[in-house]
Amino acid sequence: MIILIAATAQNNALGKNNQLLWHLPNDFKHFKNLTSGHYIIMGRKTFETFPKPLPNRTHIIISRSQYQAPEGCITVNSLHEAIQKCPKDQDIYIIGGGQIYQQAINIANKIELTRVHHHFEADTFFPEIDPNKWQLIQEHYHPSDEKHAYSFTFQTYIKK
Repeated sequence: MIILIAATAQNNALGKNNQLLWHLPNDFKHFKNLTSGHYIIMGRKTFETFPKPLPNRTHIIISRSQYQAPEGCITVNSLHEAIQKCPKDQDIYIIGGGQIYQQAINIANKIELTRVHHHFEADTFFPEIDPNKWQLIQEHYHPSDEKHAYSFTFQTYIKK
């Protein structure tokens, strides 16, 4: 199954200047729980926002140029090639950025979205989720608190 996983603001904002716009520890835990042990596909700019490769995941990095990725990471030139590198019988997580999500939304089977209940100024956005193509099947609300400046909702969509 091809799964898009993202955290977006109410206006679909993902980030600005290759940086996340919020810090939500429970969202990081959610991301880790879902993606651990799986292949994760991302664009080069997304990968470069990490201080080092994420543990217990196989990284596939999409780059149009000859990108020298750290040992253990796989570099490819297209989303199609990235998907071909993944096992056929396992869930694959596409983790960004905006251009990669745009390319992948029509081939994905599922979306794991953290909807941050705030509007942000951004330069990178998640594509619109078309309600004619996607069905919301699960939601879990998390209020703001001392560790989370913004409330958010974990949402799961499946393709109709």
